[in-house]
Amino acid sequence: MRKLVSIFVGFVLSLGIVASANSQSMGVVVKIGGIPWFNAMEEGIEARAAELGMDAWMVGPTSADPALQVRAIEDLIAQGVDIIGIVPNDEGALEPVLTKAMEAGIKVVAHEGPGLMNVDWNFELASATGFGEAHAKLLCERVEGSGQYAVYVGSLTVPLHNAWADAAIAWMGENCPQLELIGERYGVAESVDDSRTTALDLIAANPDLKGFLAFGSQGPIGAGRAVQERRMGGQIHVLGPFSPGQGRQLVHEGILSGGFMWNPMEAGRVFVTMGKLLADGTTIEEGTMIEGLGTVNPDPATRNIITDNLLELNVNTVDGLADMGL
Repeated sequence: MRKLVSIFVGFVLSLGIVASANSQSMGVVVKIGGIPWFNAMEEGIEARAAELGMDAWMVGPTSADPALQVRAIEDLIAQGVDIIGIVPNDEGALEPVLTKAMEAGIKVVAHEGPGLMNVDWNFELASATGFGEAHAKLLCERVEGSGQYAVYVGSLTVPLHNAWADAAIAWMGENCPQLELIGERYGVAESVDDSRTTALDLIAANPDLKGFLAFGSQGPIGAGRAVQERRMGGQIHVLGPFSPGQGRQLVHEGILSGGFMWNPMEAGRVFVTMGKLLADGTTIEEGTMIEGLGTVNPDPATRNIITDNLLELNVNTVDGLADMGL
């Protein structure tokens, strides 16, 4: 048995993910690894952990499959971490394993999971309604005359993407009736390739298509590339949150018409800050000052801390944001 334990510990140490005896440990499970948005978040996690003397790292699944997130959380529970962070792909699929984590005494911090119940706190850098409506208003301003528009989300189970879409679609129906929604929404915005091919199909099938609202950082990029290929920049407007470094060329070419985002690097920092507060036993209440969020007004019933820290993406701001590493 001792030999097996030694082999296991040696293996985990080789991955560089075991906390030292005197520091708190935190693993943050995101939607998918290897894309610019979460690369920036990882930088924030690591930088803030170094400042606070914690061991914190990001776990990025190879695809946006909720089962991979469940497996990653199971692994973190087995490792005995102090805090788990999660950016959920499917809230319902995660509740049982998050219950298991909390029963093991692990603190749980979520981001983009406003409906999660088995967490200590979920934090947002933008309100769902305000974020969705801001993009809808921008689309309505950009499009002249009547036409059609399509909506992307990361998947049909990503909670916050769908909340943004709900708010945007509702605002459009009430305030911009000259633009008609095509279908309901398309769950492709976590993949550049899927977003591109879906956009090409929609452009071919809908000659009156005037815009895309793409919620999910890869959605605007993929839809933008499709519009670029069809040489329809300025005729079809693509809006949504995207990583400035990934999208700035499309912005300058007039393909991406703009959007809003928050700083994913800052979100990474907030994950670690909140994890540290919870692990230290700090009570988060009305008026608590949290670096990166400001003075918060938490909702104990829903476990949500909602702030509005939006950054506008346009031709005047995208280079500066990209140069920050976003």
